Amino acid sequence: MPIVSPIHLNPLADGRQSERALVIRRGVQRLLMEMGAVVLPELSLATGRRADLVALTGKGDVWIIEIKSSVEDFRVDRKWPDYRLHSDRFFFASHPEVPTEIFPEECGFILSDGYGAEILREAPEHRLPPATRKALMLRFARAGAARLTAAELAGVPVPLLNGDDY
Repeated sequence: MPIVSPIHLNPLADGRQSERALVIRRGVQRLLMEMGAVVLPELSLATGRRADLVALTGKGDVWIIEIKSSVEDFRVDRKWPDYRLHSDRFFFASHPEVPTEIFPEECGFILSDGYGAEILREAPEHRLPPATRKALMLRFARAGAARLTAAELAGVPVPLLNGDDY
């Protein structure tokens, strides 16, 4: 039986993510959904940077999760401090083969195996200013609606949730 990659299993992947990053993403998304959060991958921010995952918790908190699939991926990335300006909490997420000690202590950390994930270190809270929160919520809502519409028009089955589901 041929192995099917996560890229082929995910009709909404845009091809910029490595297969390993998609596996990490899937586990983190499952964790966040279990926690009652809604999640958008690859959300463009006002700065033009694109966050790997942006989660909106049931309480209205905004979390950004930056996925790192290798030590080298972490070492070459210098943009992650900017994500703190767009979130109430900032996390790194990776997989068991990447040593957790490379990630800064002042950031949260999530370990993912693709089937699920676990928060190993909580992220400190740094509340967004109200104007930034409003702009980010609008960006989140518009991107989510646009993606839902695009998926529906492309014939991708999209389950409809009732208000109690999110």
